[in-house]
Amino acid sequence: MEVDGARIFVPGATGELGSALARCLHSRGAVLHLAGRDETALRTLRGQLPGVWTSTFDAYELDACAALTRRAADRMGGLDAVVTCVGVPAFGPADHISDAVAEHLMTVNAQAPIAFLRAALPLMEPGGVLAALTGVVAGNPPPHMADYAAAKAALAAWLEAVGKEQRRRHVTLIDLRLPHIDTGFADRAIAGRPPHLPPGLPVAAAVESVMAALVDAPTVSSRAS
Repeated sequence: MEVDGARIFVPGATGELGSALARCLHSRGAVLHLAGRDETALRTLRGQLPGVWTSTFDAYELDACAALTRRAADRMGGLDAVVTCVGVPAFGPADHISDAVAEHLMTVNAQAPIAFLRAALPLMEPGGVLAALTGVVAGNPPPHMADYAAAKAALAAWLEAVGKEQRRRHVTLIDLRLPHIDTGFADRAIAGRPPHLPPGLPVAAAVESVMAALVDAPTVSSRAS
């Protein structure tokens, strides 16, 4: 994949991983539309990364997430890739997690990323790439993280199934199943306390893994004007 000139939409760009990925993509010449819920962080990114577009979003507004994908494509003159870095954790035994928290986890970790990616499907040309961060919990759900892992597994299943559907169109879907990353993500849980975790993967190493997955994907043409 040729990143230079590729038009890439990054929802979740205000998190530590998303912002680091945005900086790396920008340094490689990508044309970027960055989205997040933190306007202050987006303003900082605009100052650091000349030429990027930015938008805020609310993960609970799924129709608005889909519309934002289309707006990003319009602004960039097309869409070559989408990389979603959206997510929020919660911890605790399943019988201690409320239905409201479980719904929030499924919405933010599965439905919102899917809304962004689903809206991108008809906009992709052959060689396009759609990627989402799931994590190792999608395939190896640990105790005290049942609902979080279930949401990530739902996203992973969607990516796998849609990847098969899109094979003839030569649109690649990538499940970014990274290990625990040292971003402080677990400390921002909406419920419960995180268990003792081993040292996480450094953010720089996580970005390298994402970039390697994108580069190894079938070609994303450099079509930006």
